Amino acid sequence: MVNLLAINWGSVGLQAAQLLLSLSILIILHEFGHFITAKIFKCRVEKFYLFFDPWFSVFKKKVGETVYGIGWLPLGGYVKIAGMVDESMDKEQMKQPPQPWEFRSKPAWQRLIIMVAGVTVNIILAFFIYAMILMVWGEKKIPADSLKYGITFNDSIFKDLGFKNGDRVVAIDGKPVEAYTDILKRLVVVDHDVTVMRDGKSVSLPMPVDLIGTLVEKRRKADGPMISPRTTVIVMNVEDTTAAFKAGLRKGDQVVAIDNIPTIFYDEFSEEMHNKGIGDSITLTVKRNGASVAIPMVLEFDGKVGFNAPATPEQLDSLGFYSYSIKKYSFFEAIPGGVRRSGEELGFYIDQFKKILSPSTGAYKGVGGFKAMGSVFSGVSWDWEHFWTITAFFSIILAFMNLLPIPALDGGHVLFTLVEMVTKRKPSEKFLEYAQIIGMVLLLALMLYANGNDWFGWGK
Repeated sequence: MVNLLAINWGSVGLQAAQLLLSLSILIILHEFGHFITAKIFKCRVEKFYLFFDPWFSVFKKKVGETVYGIGWLPLGGYVKIAGMVDESMDKEQMKQPPQPWEFRSKPAWQRLIIMVAGVTVNIILAFFIYAMILMVWGEKKIPADSLKYGITFNDSIFKDLGFKNGDRVVAIDGKPVEAYTDILKRLVVVDHDVTVMRDGKSVSLPMPVDLIGTLVEKRRKADGPMISPRTTVIVMNVEDTTAAFKAGLRKGDQVVAIDNIPTIFYDEFSEEMHNKGIGDSITLTVKRNGASVAIPMVLEFDGKVGFNAPATPEQLDSLGFYSYSIKKYSFFEAIPGGVRRSGEELGFYIDQFKKILSPSTGAYKGVGGFKAMGSVFSGVSWDWEHFWTITAFFSIILAFMNLLPIPALDGGHVLFTLVEMVTKRKPSEKFLEYAQIIGMVLLLALMLYANGNDWFGWGK
């Protein structure tokens, strides 16, 4: 029990460390966008902070006219630009006559640029990260039509919707599915139906409007992939100390039956083994060099024989279960590739956001806070490719959310500035103060809901 707890907390700690580093990178660069443009337009920047610092700071140092610091509350970060109504709510400064170095004294077009600079940096950062991923690790593809035996649906929700193991998903909402890795993403935002090939025939499966909410609830409880490529049962490795090896099981064997019950595919094998326990006697039938071999054995583990099946994409490709390729991009190929990937991920997130705004979809159940964000990082090892992929996606989310026309966000300031540029009338400072307060209350309420949803399932 102690070891299990240590592993669990080690996993949580690893995920927390990755989340903290990812958010720190995004916050610093976002705020740097505001900082550098404010400096270009001769605004005085009084503070540049990673995380918030109510009452005290973890670290701070004044360089020139700016105090650089790290706060103790990891809910974001900020730059305090003189003469701007922001998170600091510095009303005393706003009561003084405007000074030439203050934000409020600058032309509207300069203030607009300062406001959109943070979002711009996040978008450019996403482009850059995705481009570097394409250069360093490459673009990994599994064509959906290359899945030899179709898909295994590991969660009962899919069977309730009419899917069957072995189905090949060929279209979602009438649009062809090209990559296996796109299937689950597109199922999350499906509007109407899914087309599958089953036994050589095309079958259309209507999807419920609240599928995204159901999938989110299932995903919270799942301890493995919700779908996976369907494979036969191949023994990739079996330790010579196990009962399975001593009973005669060998690398390369293909398990085809348990106690004369056919288990050609791994999902059938897993289902048959589900109720088997330690000490149970079973007889495996395997194919070896074209011949059938019966292997009687006694189980050492609950629901497990004691061998490793093919797991890596390379292993599955070598055995012909699907086609797996990695294409590495040159620098000049990676730039447009990064832009394309960013656009695809932004479109995917916008589709999710639309679902959240519609209560009937149940997508609000998926609104999560820091726990949900941390869970998308690897808890097994520090995987840099996965880390940067998630960070790039978070950068896109940060850019999109900050552009929403909500007071206290960049988008709220942008909206007020655009209205000013059109009407030639500047909102009063009192109005901006009230709008800032309302925006901050809304954001805190959303943050409370999201994190409460993480821990207590408030969205259910």
